[in-house]
Amino acid sequence: MERKVTLGLLQMTCNLDIQSNIDKAIGYIEKAAGLGAQIICTQELFKSRYFCQVMDRNNFDLAEEASENNPTVKQLSDLANKLNIVLVAGLFEKRANGIFHNTAIVIDAGGSLLGKYRKMHIPQDPGYTEKFYFTPGDLGYPVFKTRYADIGVLICWDQWFPEAARLIAMNGAEIIFYPTAIGYSPPENENNPTNSFQPWQTVQQGHAVANACFVATVNRVGFEEDPSHGPGINFWGSSFVADPQGRLIYEASDEDDDILICEIDLSTIDLIRNRESFPYRDRRVDSYQDLTKLYSS
Repeated sequence: MERKVTLGLLQMTCNLDIQSNIDKAIGYIEKAAGLGAQIICTQELFKSRYFCQVMDRNNFDLAEEASENNPTVKQLSDLANKLNIVLVAGLFEKRANGIFHNTAIVIDAGGSLLGKYRKMHIPQDPGYTEKFYFTPGDLGYPVFKTRYADIGVLICWDQWFPEAARLIAMNGAEIIFYPTAIGYSPPENENNPTNSFQPWQTVQQGHAVANACFVATVNRVGFEEDPSHGPGINFWGSSFVADPQGRLIYEASDEDDDILICEIDLSTIDLIRNRESFPYRDRRVDSYQDLTKLYSS
């Protein structure tokens, strides 16, 4: 029996005005819901530009509580209730003085805050100085039983780690959402052999195949200047949905804002798992002890 659900992925440029970013996202949420989206996901840190290009303590002022008491969460909860949608939204979470997380909240249709996921894998590279800002997550890999589907959330750098996708799928996720902020820095371009666009897309398609689930990735788009006058980052957009066989069933623009609306059929997950059997039946869990080591030698 078909179990169809419609996803809405909100790919957008951001500017320095936090309120205008929020207003834009709310407008896109309302538009996506009007187009039939039932589960809507923002990009990573959707309220601001990607501030992690530089290490600046003033950016900690952007952080907020990821709780019902937070005005942003309250506003999104009211919106989810009004539109009868599930919302996944990326926030810069202030947990306590000196402890901050890169977080995604999940709000169910009806407006209740189901919980949050804190980014587990934190990068530290030129232009992506996230270890300066974020403490690694400590909530594990939760799955949220929403009105429309059982979903899990991983954030950006988590996408390179098959262990994270496996654990979240084993916890029952039918859809894995990846709110993301990734691109390339000039003078690089999309034809540069070191450009990671193709590996980025391919590895996530692989997570869909290996776990026989849907993957929905939401990237930001557009060029953002480096405040320290470095090269900046051209975020390549290209948000996409991959089905349990890894096929791209929808891909967004690589240069413009986009509202990706995609209907999926969750019943295909059981069909594929029953036919292929590989995601779980043939796992040799007795042979994976070395996965708990950083390296095998």
